[in-house]
Amino acid sequence: MIIIENDHLYVAIHPKGAELQELRNKHTGINHLWSGDPNFWGKFSPILFPIVGTLKDNTYMYNGNEYTLPRHGFARDRTFIAEQLSPVAATFTLKDDAETRINYPFPFKLEVHYQLDDDQLTCRYTVSNTGESDLLFSLGAHPAFAVPMEMEGMSAGYEDHFLVFDRSSQLLRYKLNDGLISETTAVVELEQGRLPLSSSLFSEDALVMKGIPDTEIRIESNMHTHGLSFRWEGFPFFGIWAAPGAPFVCLEPWCGIADSVSHNKELVEKEGVERLPPGDMWTRHWLLKPF
Repeated sequence: MIIIENDHLYVAIHPKGAELQELRNKHTGINHLWSGDPNFWGKFSPILFPIVGTLKDNTYMYNGNEYTLPRHGFARDRTFIAEQLSPVAATFTLKDDAETRINYPFPFKLEVHYQLDDDQLTCRYTVSNTGESDLLFSLGAHPAFAVPMEMEGMSAGYEDHFLVFDRSSQLLRYKLNDGLISETTAVVELEQGRLPLSSSLFSEDALVMKGIPDTEIRIESNMHTHGLSFRWEGFPFFGIWAAPGAPFVCLEPWCGIADSVSHNKELVEKEGVERLPPGDMWTRHWLLKPF
């Protein structure tokens, strides 16, 4: 486990999947990350690469060949090379190898950089095309935040919490059919920009949105003044999810999305796929700030 910390925050990241596993506010004692209880969902904050979501029949076509990838790709299950840069910064690197090229025939380098600046954590992804043809990929974040927030003397339940959107008054949700994007949509109304959390909110799987105008969502509570600000830039898709009955909520900015039910499986025609020319670099980031 790699630890970065300062006077405000304590952060733990595991080299397997370069996965953020603890984000503790030293002033309140609150660990804002989900515990990873496998009885509900044994992940904390997986990185989704080189696909986001589910492929139709778990397969795709590229240059006339068929390949297989599991849901959300393979990065979350691979061990990254970890480099502690300073007490407040660390970088994790994953490169293609013989195993990845079996079902993902692209040379790449994926770097995940975590850095603390005062009371804020930044996570930055950098993808480099180390090959001689275009690199096709998707990338997404999947952090799970503890709800309710556990703090000595604090008493609150899951339904005492809500999400606050900085711009939206409603959400257009694209419903999932066996993990694929269906043609069915539904409008989710917000109450003055608030989405109350409830046990029934995710009864039909994740809330999947395209092109929402927001760049910040806050997790807040009716029972106290503590919470978490989550900000992002440059991610055209967004998911919100929790396992049934689990005490967490995932806020997921994505560059990429699951296949549609009508997709032809061609990777070059996949919605949201990023195309990176040889020698180029691509970067995105998100930020966390407890309060």
